[in-house]
Amino acid sequence: MAKVGAKYELVGHRTVYTAFDKAATLKIKPGTVAKVLTLKIGKELVLAAMGSDKNLNIEKLQKLAKTEKIAFAKEKAIVETFKGIDPGAIPPFAGLWNLPVFCDKKILESPKIILSAGSYESSLVIISAGFKKANPEMVVGIISAPKPKQKKPAKKPNIAKQTKKRK
Repeated sequence: MAKVGAKYELVGHRTVYTAFDKAATLKIKPGTVAKVLTLKIGKELVLAAMGSDKNLNIEKLQKLAKTEKIAFAKEKAIVETFKGIDPGAIPPFAGLWNLPVFCDKKILESPKIILSAGSYESSLVIISAGFKKANPEMVVGIISAPKPKQKKPAKKPNIAKQTKKRK
């Protein structure tokens, strides 16, 4: 990143295993924390980055990648390719891995993006322009969909209130 003049900050934090938990730990909006998925397009590994508040939309990625053969990479392939990196904490930089990177357009609208730095205890803070500068061949498009809203559990009736009303 220094070679291309992309400024960043390394931030340490408690151990987290998901981008959504990282957002909660750092007390920031989940849409600014990138989750990075390792996928297989045909026989080639690729990385896909999007906000932790989103789900991958396979159909949209298929359209952007101009292929129908997209699958999640097997853990064995991830561990062999990204030696020394905690699985699930892969920094999405094409130049580091010589792999294509697809990025959801929505996360680039954030002024700053939080990226995995290779371990469960550290992250990179980088401005969107710096992320694009560090990934000049990154393919940008809409590859995500909103996460479905979780239904709130039904409230238990307050028996004490109901008893008072009857008296």
